Amino acid sequence: MIEPFEILGVPQQRGILIVVDHASNHVPADIDLGIDPQFLEDHIAYDIGVANIARYMTEKPGHMAILATVSRLVVDLNRFPDEADVIPPRSDGVEITGNAVDDKERAARLDQFFHPYHDRLARLIQDLDPVLTLFLHSFTPKLRSGKMEMRPWEIGVLYNEQETASRLAIQFLEQEELVVGDQLPYSGKDLHATMKRQAEDIGKAYTEIEIRQDLIAHETGQRRFADILLRICDKIRTGLA
Repeated sequence: MIEPFEILGVPQQRGILIVVDHASNHVPADIDLGIDPQFLEDHIAYDIGVANIARYMTEKPGHMAILATVSRLVVDLNRFPDEADVIPPRSDGVEITGNAVDDKERAARLDQFFHPYHDRLARLIQDLDPVLTLFLHSFTPKLRSGKMEMRPWEIGVLYNEQETASRLAIQFLEQEELVVGDQLPYSGKDLHATMKRQAEDIGKAYTEIEIRQDLIAHETGQRRFADILLRICDKIRTGLA
């Protein structure tokens, strides 16, 4: 049985904590999602590119990361535990037939993956009191379902009620000459479960960054955006002081 999280970097008080809810496309052998294996390499299974960005960022002292180790199709850690989509029945037009589970199996998945991940994250935040928590995601350039136009933003900044760090992030990312989406390609007021429970509700500074996946599918792009985010986080840290 694998741990539901991986921790990278050296713990440091008042550092930067990077949280990657959708880092992995791994599906445990005892779970059958009932989908074509090709979809495990698709954006519906994980946030392509961000795990390595987090790894590269933690090479710099003062940066630590927690990464999920199972696919978002097994359990979506960026949901509240009572939401139906915490074990998604479908994603971007793909039916996840193996997720038609009963209450017992649903509770078992939450107990095995969801609760240990969030409990460990909460302890990290309590123990280390990070000056900034960066919730890191990526988005597909184009959805199969719904609106079919290409998403033009290279990077998006999401937030809910607490805007300070995200407003700084938008400013500094624009200075990097990136095409920045403010609450795009979707809004943090709609998708905010982890950042709300693990930062906003306890008064901790945070921002959520989404990077377009075609820009970070390979090492060159991953290292480029790791460097950009290191600069941005350092500037936000100064701006929050």
